[in-house]
Amino acid sequence: MSSGRTKLMGMLMRPKRSKLKGYQKQDPPRRWNIVRGDTVQVIDRKHPEFGKQGKVQVVIREKMRVIIENVNLAPKHIPADPMRGTKAETIMAERSIHYSNVNLVDPVSGFPTKIRYNYLEDGTKVRISKRSGAIIPKPQLWKQPQLTNLIASEDSDTIKAEDVWAETFEERPSKWEAMRQELLRTMEEKETKMGGGGDASA
Repeated sequence: MSSGRTKLMGMLMRPKRSKLKGYQKQDPPRRWNIVRGDTVQVIDRKHPEFGKQGKVQVVIREKMRVIIENVNLAPKHIPADPMRGTKAETIMAERSIHYSNVNLVDPVSGFPTKIRYNYLEDGTKVRISKRSGAIIPKPQLWKQPQLTNLIASEDSDTIKAEDVWAETFEERPSKWEAMRQELLRTMEEKETKMGGGGDASA
C-alpha cells in the first residue's frame, strides 16, 4: 500500500476531535453561582495564575468565562486613533478565565469554597459557604447593567449648545493643486509675452 493511501486511511479512521478527551463541549451550569463583584480564587492547579484572588469584573455567560480584576494579565496592543489624537500603545489587560477554574472565596476563612443555597426566615434566598457555613451576600454591582464598548471623555471645550453644530473644518488646498495653478500662471505669462513681442515686430 502506498504512503499516500496509508495517510488517507489514517485520516479516515481517526476519531473526530469533538469525541476526544479534552474537546468535549461542557454543558452550561444549571445555576450561576458567581456574579459581578464577587471575590473569587483561581483553583485550577495547571493555570499559571493558580491561587490568585480578585473581584469579578465581567461575566460572559455565552462562553462560560469570567474576567477577574488584576488576574491573568497579558499585553494588549491598542492601535492609534488619529480622530481622537491617541497614539498606539501596549497595555496590560485582563484575559478571561473559564468559569469552572474559579470558586467563590469564603468570607470567614479566606479560602475558596463551594456553596449551597438556603432560605432565611423572611424567604430571602442566600448563598451559604460549605467551608464555614457563612452567608455570602451578592454584591450590589451585579444588579447594575453591564456597560461595554463605551468611550468616555473627561476633557471637553464645548460649553454652549451652538458650539456643537459650529463648522470647524478648514479646507486646505492640495500641494499638487497649488503647483498646477502656479504652472498655469507661468504658461499664461509666457503666452502674454510672446503675444506682445509679435505685435511689436509687426
